[in-house]
Amino acid sequence: GANPAQALKAIQEAEAYNGPSLIIGYAPCELHGVKGGMNHCQDEMKAAVKAGYWNLFSYNPALKAEGKNPFTLTSKEGDGSYQAFLANETRYSSLTRKFPERAEFLFKKNEEVAKAVKAIHDLCEAVKQLDDHHQQIAFSACLAEMAREFNW
Repeated sequence: GANPAQALKAIQEAEAYNGPSLIIGYAPCELHGVKGGMNHCQDEMKAAVKAGYWNLFSYNPALKAEGKNPFTLTSKEGDGSYQAFLANETRYSSLTRKFPERAEFLFKKNEEVAKAVKAIHDLCEAVKQLDDHHQQIAFSACLAEMAREFNW
């Protein structure tokens, strides 16, 4: 990934957990059409996180036993470069050229969903002091509200 230390930490946590683990990473490929070519792959990964397109988070159930919140969001809120990030990949910029109205609508909706991650992070911070049962209720309520808001 763009941050080798963060990637290694995620792999170590997943490996240490006594149960199924899943790691999902953002990996640009040639078909994304990254401007500047694939030699800018790590730069594109960093830009994805910086823009808020890709969020770095983990859920480690083992932290519950230590009395800690198992959900950790390590990336920050997007810096406002979301649309510029999309424009840097041919797969998105070609849509803008072919179907500008659709692209504008879809990109705006996509950015709204990405910003909702900030709301989830704020919720996580607010409910850290609650017991497991009430944390689950709070998370479920948040997801239900997001589903309603974004017509999922």
